[in-house]
Amino acid sequence: MTIDDIRDNFSLLEDWDDRYRYVIELGRTLAPMPDEEHSAENKVQGCVSQVWLSRRWDREAGKEPVLNYRGDSDAHIVRGLIAILLTLYSGRTPREILSLDAAAIFDEFGFRDHLTPQRSNGLRSMIERIRSDARTAVAATS
Repeated sequence: MTIDDIRDNFSLLEDWDDRYRYVIELGRTLAPMPDEEHSAENKVQGCVSQVWLSRRWDREAGKEPVLNYRGDSDAHIVRGLIAILLTLYSGRTPREILSLDAAAIFDEFGFRDHLTPQRSNGLRSMIERIRSDARTAVAATS
């Protein structure tokens, strides 16, 4: 699934109850995260719910590394938000990650007006965590 697929499906749903159900369904598509990845190192600070993001740096000889992520949360809606984030960011180079504006995409979907302030803060924390990983990777390869 691509972000364009999510965008298209989201645009078909006018009612926010239906949109929330769709986000929850997206969360159910996340690959299971192994128990050992539910660690303090992978826990995202700034989220009311428990959120974990684990990353793997994949390198091919002579190419820029690609960041791949797994994510999990104890909240259904948050798992869906993670699924959208991973669709945007996972499998991309650090420079591609830094060029994407995930907050703008979530605003385009209307989340700014439909997430609680606590969930919005948590979403910003998840975005910043991934962007921080990308900045670290860029610095390491420069």
